Amino acid sequence: MRLPSLLCLFASLLLLGACGESAAPAATATAPAQEQDVHEWKMITSWPKNLPAVGTSPEEFSRRVERMTNGRLLIRVYGANELVGGLEVFDAVSQGVAEMGHSGAYYWQGKIAATPFFSSIPFGLTGSEQDAWLSYGGGNELWRELYEPFGLIPVRGGNSGTQMFGWFNREINSLEDMQGLKMRIPSLGGEVFRRAGGTPVTMQVSDVFNALQTGVLDATEFISPYNDLAAGYHTVANYYYYPGWHEPGSTLETVINKAAFDTLPADLQAILLTATEAMNQLLHDELTAKNNEALRILVEEHGVQLRKLPDDVLIELRRISEEVVQELAASDPAAARIFKSWSEFREGVMNYRAIAEEAFIEARRLPAN
Repeated sequence: MRLPSLLCLFASLLLLGACGESAAPAATATAPAQEQDVHEWKMITSWPKNLPAVGTSPEEFSRRVERMTNGRLLIRVYGANELVGGLEVFDAVSQGVAEMGHSGAYYWQGKIAATPFFSSIPFGLTGSEQDAWLSYGGGNELWRELYEPFGLIPVRGGNSGTQMFGWFNREINSLEDMQGLKMRIPSLGGEVFRRAGGTPVTMQVSDVFNALQTGVLDATEFISPYNDLAAGYHTVANYYYYPGWHEPGSTLETVINKAAFDTLPADLQAILLTATEAMNQLLHDELTAKNNEALRILVEEHGVQLRKLPDDVLIELRRISEEVVQELAASDPAAARIFKSWSEFREGVMNYRAIAEEAFIEARRLPAN
């Protein structure tokens, strides 16, 4: 073979090799193309959209998901009444009206008796104790099992910490002062309040201010000073009572439509769940950081009358609470199993807390020499 022919053959082989090398990336580039699809979701909440912490945390959650997914998962957040009512979140997400929701599990007690265990139980677990039970005490597994028939995946999405008891238009010096009092207070706390002589009212947050202002309500619980100051309750009620025996550490829930979740690539699923856990911690941190200054403003600048419930009132409320929780546990087999897990964890964590945080806080308050 002559030299020109060899050179032509060699050039042809190089060209084929180059084509092969350039073709390979093109083939692999099409493989993840579907994973680059943009998923647009809706998230509905039970809160006014701009309410500090509770209302703003879902917005921050949405921004973080967008950044972590490089824009592949976009979540538009709707406040209460923007798409559905604040107390319609569970059904709307279950039915696929929205892919996600942010609310409180105890709102659905009329549908699923055991849901308060995944929000807050009167005289139950504090915020950090509730988180620990969910993560390491079997709570998350029981929660997912409870919501599975509704096509929902529940994930913790914040914790209020120990709340205030709430706002009143009169002083509470005894149980007699609660008789006939109309108070916005949901779930088991509401049932305890009813048995103590009050009249509990279930009402979405966005309607509470006007109800207090017009006398439809005599009192309301909400969360704690940071949120309550923003809600303006101090302008329509004078007395602010503590402690929040009814909600010692309320978990907020993020519910995800399982069918929608299953359509996401595995990495987006992981990011979504991880971002929800981050929201859980950040919301709790924000309230812990902001409550003290908000309380100072309420008392010193707005003249709010801060009051502690009398001990005899708290003792009676605790007695009634134990009765109500025992009845809940006996209401159905699922509630009984959840109560067993919850109560065993509570007993154990209370034993340790007594010689840890409680003993430390007591020591921290000892007078200096």
